[in-house]
Amino acid sequence: MKPDVASCNAVLDACCRDLGSVPDAERVMEIVAGLGLAPDADSFASLAYLYAARGVETRVLELDLLMDALGFGERSGFYRSLICGYVKNRNFGSAASVLLRAIKDSGCGSIGDETYVEIVKGFIEDGRLKDLAGLIIETQELESEKQMGVVENSAGFGIINACIVLGYLDKAHSILDEMNARGASVGLGVYSSILKAYCKEQQTAEAAQLVSEIGAAGLKLDPASYDALIDASMSAQDFQSAFSLFREMREARLPELKMSYLTIMTGLTENHRPELMSSFLDSVVDDPRVEIATHDWNSIIHAFCKAGRMDDARRTYRRMVFLRFEPNCQTYLSMINGYVALDKYFSVLILWTDVRKKGCEFDHDVLDAFLYALVKGGFFDAAMQVVEKAQELKIFVDKWRHKQAFMEKHKKLKVAKLRKRNFRKMEALVAFKNWAGLNA
Repeated sequence: MKPDVASCNAVLDACCRDLGSVPDAERVMEIVAGLGLAPDADSFASLAYLYAARGVETRVLELDLLMDALGFGERSGFYRSLICGYVKNRNFGSAASVLLRAIKDSGCGSIGDETYVEIVKGFIEDGRLKDLAGLIIETQELESEKQMGVVENSAGFGIINACIVLGYLDKAHSILDEMNARGASVGLGVYSSILKAYCKEQQTAEAAQLVSEIGAAGLKLDPASYDALIDASMSAQDFQSAFSLFREMREARLPELKMSYLTIMTGLTENHRPELMSSFLDSVVDDPRVEIATHDWNSIIHAFCKAGRMDDARRTYRRMVFLRFEPNCQTYLSMINGYVALDKYFSVLILWTDVRKKGCEFDHDVLDAFLYALVKGGFFDAAMQVVEKAQELKIFVDKWRHKQAFMEKHKKLKVAKLRKRNFRKMEALVAFKNWAGLNA
C-alpha cells in the first residue's frame, strides 16, 4: 500500500525533531519524491526546524526560496519551526529576526502560545532578559505600523504571557522595568498579561498600582479588564484596591461602570461593611454613568440597622432624603426593626411622625411593624393612627400579635391611673384596648 503525505511527514518529523538527523531527513524527502508525492507546508516546517537547529543556513535559504517557487503563501508553521529551531541552537538573533519577519508577513497571531513559550524559555535560560525587552520594543514598533488592534495578538502579550505560564512573573516584572529604563513606550499587551496574572494570584494591590501606571502612560484598559480586576479585589477583600480601580475607570472616562459598581456594592454588602458602602456611594452619587437607586441606600441602611448602628443608619437615611432619593417600605422596615432590637421605641415614634407627615405609601409589613413597635413603646395615640391608616388602606392587621405585645409590656397599666395624669393618653389606651379586644 502506497503511503500518503501525512504518513511520510510523521516519519520526517521524527527524523527532524527527535533524531535531529539531516541525512535521514533528506533520505525521507528522496523517498517522498520517488513515490510521486509533493511535500506540503508541514514537510517544510519540519525541515525548517532541523536546519535551524543544526545551523545549516544555506538549507534554510533554499527552503525559503523553494516555498516561494511552489507558491506557499501561508508560512505560519514554517516561521514557528524556524524560531524553535534557532532557539534550540541558541541562535537568538536569528530567532528574533524570524519573529519580526512573521509579524510583517502575517501578524503575531500566527506565532502561537507554544512558540512564545519556547522563545522565553530559551532567552531566560541563556540570561537574555534584556534582549527579550529589546525584542518586545522592536515588535511594538512593527505592530504600531501595521495598526494591530487586538491586545492578545501582540508579541508583547505573547512573550509576557509565556513568562507567566512558565512561572516567571518576577521576570515579567524585570522585562517591564527594563523597557521603562530604556524610555520605551510599553504597549498595552505587556501590561495586560501581567494584570491577568495579578488577577489570578489575587495580588490586587499590585494590580491597582499597575493600572495607575497604565493610566499615566496614556493607555486605556477595556471595561472587561477593570471588571475582572475589581472582582478579584473584592474576592480578596482588598476594598481599597477595588476603590482605586473604580476611580481609574471613572477618570479613564469609560462609558460603562454598572458591572463594577454592582460588584463593589455586592461585595461590601456580603462582607457587612456598610460604612464603606456609604462612603463609596457618596463618592459616585453625582456620576451620571452610575445608576444609583433607592435599593442601594436601603442596602446600607439595612446593614447599619442589622449591626445595631442606628445613628449611622439615621444619618444615611437623612442623606438619602437630602439627595432626593425616595425612601420606600423597605427603608422604613429596616429602621423600625433596628430600633425595636435596641428598645428605642421613641425613635420609632419620631420616624412614624415624619413618615405620616410626608404621606408615604404603606404596605402591610410596614404598618404592622410600626404598630407593634408603638404598642410596645406605649405610644397608643400613634398606634391608633396606624390602625386608622390600615383601615383607610383596607390593610388587614393581626390583632392577636399586638394584643400579645401589649400584654408583655403593659399588662399592669391601669386606665384609672392614666386618667389623673394624661387624659389624652388614657383615651388612646381605651381606644386601643377596645380595638384589640382587651376590654372583654
